[in-house]
Amino acid sequence: MAKKTERASAPAIGRDWRSQLELHSMLLPGSLMMIVFSILPLVGLIIAFKNYKPAMGFAGIFTSEFNHFENFRQIFISNQFWPMIRNTLGINLIGQVVSIFATITFALLLNELRSAKFKGFVQTVTYMPHFLSWVVFGGLCINLLSPDGGFVNTILTSLHIVDEPILFLADAKYFWGVAIVTGLLKDLGWGAILYLAAIAGIDPTLYEAATIDGASRWQRIMNVTVPGIMPTMMIMIIFAVAGMLNNNFTQIYVFQNVLNMEASQVIDTYVYNIGLKQFHFGIGTAASLMKSVMAILLLFGANFVSGKLTDSSLF
Repeated sequence: MAKKTERASAPAIGRDWRSQLELHSMLLPGSLMMIVFSILPLVGLIIAFKNYKPAMGFAGIFTSEFNHFENFRQIFISNQFWPMIRNTLGINLIGQVVSIFATITFALLLNELRSAKFKGFVQTVTYMPHFLSWVVFGGLCINLLSPDGGFVNTILTSLHIVDEPILFLADAKYFWGVAIVTGLLKDLGWGAILYLAAIAGIDPTLYEAATIDGASRWQRIMNVTVPGIMPTMMIMIIFAVAGMLNNNFTQIYVFQNVLNMEASQVIDTYVYNIGLKQFHFGIGTAASLMKSVMAILLLFGANFVSGKLTDSSLF
């Protein structure tokens, strides 16, 4: 019977594949791009354990001698290592806490708007920055923060909050704040989409029952809306923890300069500077590999904790 079942299932699978040929053909370009740009480059990770020189060319990836963990040792003994880790974790940790809280709050407030036109206007305005590249948006922010006639400094000096213009991008102590606030402004509206979708999926009868019971608007938010979006919140927190070491390279690089390098050097910019600018491909690859391994550990750890505490997890 088992053999007959196997013979019967094989043609069925073939028929299903042929009937979905159009869908598979649509999937093919994306699959090829993933293979070319995400899977094949993994071969290059071997450089992290080799004494590779760019002059060796492609063949040198396989023919260069192994130096075991020497590239990793060079990272750990570098005077940039601890500042780099501090900046990476500091910007991400504070930024994610602020971003998650602000995004959830914004989604809840946006959901409470009664005017559909005004709600649509607010959504459009807050979504627009997401579709601008960091080169464009960062350039706008640099102009706004400029000490020479920038809007922010003009307002601060006009209100006599400060006596002299602040050098936001020329003083390392302001860099974390600039990175966190600009990141929030760019993605606030876009990040609220998931929470608004989760809110839309909440059973309306729960709000009706809460209203009949005499619950105020605040009580309906805290006892119906927030529990309803809790699974989405936990998934986003898991992603945030997994990406704790993954700064937005373009954002940091746009704002980075020699005057704020003390606070702006993160793992991503370190990999770019040491790997591509100074041609130490082995050290750059080792740093990137180390970051990826730590991100995987953070992902599994956050997923495990979330599953234990809230019964919401990725897998």
